[in-house]
Amino acid sequence: MKYQLLVFDWDGTLVDSAARIIASLSAAFNDVGVEAPTVKQCRDVIGLGLEQALLRLSPYTSVDVRKTLMQRYRHHYLEANDTPTPLFAGVADVVAGLHADGYLMAIATGKSRRGLHAELPASGLEQCFHATRCADDAPSKPHPQMLTELMDELGVSAAHSLMIGDTEYDLQMAGNAGVDAVAVSCGAHESERLLALNPLICLGGVHALPDWLAEQTTG
Repeated sequence: MKYQLLVFDWDGTLVDSAARIIASLSAAFNDVGVEAPTVKQCRDVIGLGLEQALLRLSPYTSVDVRKTLMQRYRHHYLEANDTPTPLFAGVADVVAGLHADGYLMAIATGKSRRGLHAELPASGLEQCFHATRCADDAPSKPHPQMLTELMDELGVSAAHSLMIGDTEYDLQMAGNAGVDAVAVSCGAHESERLLALNPLICLGGVHALPDWLAEQTTG
């Protein structure tokens, strides 16, 4: 196999969670009496760690207000908001199949560790991933540390690793780590924005990844 390690983003790549993220961000801003960002502004920051996302959305608020925004966002996303966050169609079979094929599998996400632990076991895919990195563990994307740590932990070089994600931050992180990247257009950032960062390909979703990987193996 050309690639030994497949690293997936979580939100917008494997899981359709944009609606819940956006609703929780809006609710958090309303809770603290700060004008809520637009839907587009919220979508733009999906993929960043929460602190970095809030800094972009509201750069002139105080540190204390941003801390309260973080607390309220987590309350809404993890407890108060019941918007479903299902796996995208075909993801369960694809992830299980790639794991069975012998790939090393990992997750690199801007979610908190608490947030990932709330969703990964419920997805039924926990046993398919050999390692994970969250916003608690390393600097926010596009810093390369999440990827470099995963490669070190699993003993795979950058040349044999592949990042799969739906945002420019995923692709920038891959570039910063010297890792090839595949974009998927099912999530937060539109395909034109992703293609501007020169991924190997922009797929409609993870469901199309196995066929593309087979072409790389045999091509």
